[in-house]
Amino acid sequence: MQVIINKSSELTDTTKNVINEKVNKLETYYDRIERAEVFVKEDDGSTTNGHTVEIRLAIPGNDLFATHTDESIERATAEVTEALRRQIKKHKEKITSH
Repeated sequence: MQVIINKSSELTDTTKNVINEKVNKLETYYDRIERAEVFVKEDDGSTTNGHTVEIRLAIPGNDLFATHTDESIERATAEVTEALRRQIKKHKEKITSH
């Protein structure tokens, strides 16, 4: 799976590693993920208002998308990947029931 990180400001290597690790872990739930696009945005341009992390997973059929805002990029990434994990589970249930 290809992981593309788009950001409004510079991210540390540690933050990039956390994002890559969490996103790549989604592949254990669904092996047909083609690409993950991660968007990291600072709300209002200041870190005190938090960071918004959006992830779009390119899968066969419709893409999966989730977003979350938190003061910590790592926590926001964890919340978004958890939401995507639930979406993957629902998607797999839907395609196996047909």
